[in-house]
Amino acid sequence: MSKHPEQLVDFVVRHAWHRLSRMYNQKAAEHDITMSIGFILMSIDKEGTPSTALGPRMGMEPTSLSRTLKTMEDRGFIVRKESSEDKRKVLIFLTPVGVEKRREVRNFVVGFNDELTQRVSEKKLEIFFEVFNAIDVVIEKEVKKD
Repeated sequence: MSKHPEQLVDFVVRHAWHRLSRMYNQKAAEHDITMSIGFILMSIDKEGTPSTALGPRMGMEPTSLSRTLKTMEDRGFIVRKESSEDKRKVLIFLTPVGVEKRREVRNFVVGFNDELTQRVSEKKLEIFFEVFNAIDVVIEKEVKKD
């Protein structure tokens, strides 16, 4: 059975991600940040987050994450502090500037998601998340084959 590209799940996901990524990068640039910085800002907990937890949480490669964290530190968005419980662990904290940038990012992300939930029923969103979880399971299975 021959399928046109627009009928393939991965084509639709890639197309949507490309457009979503462009939109987020455009909005981030308006606030003088990148999409990666925005996602990191959203991923740092108030109590601090180990840098080792950020990579897996965001799906970023360690070198990319290190470079982005360095940029964020240089721009005064984050500070690194030793964990009081384990001196080997370094926690990332937002500075007041980082908190303000996160607020800007969060306002846009929440607004975008609110608009989606106004256009798509709760039931359809549940199905959407089920489908993406299934995609994740299949991807994980394929990755483990290698």
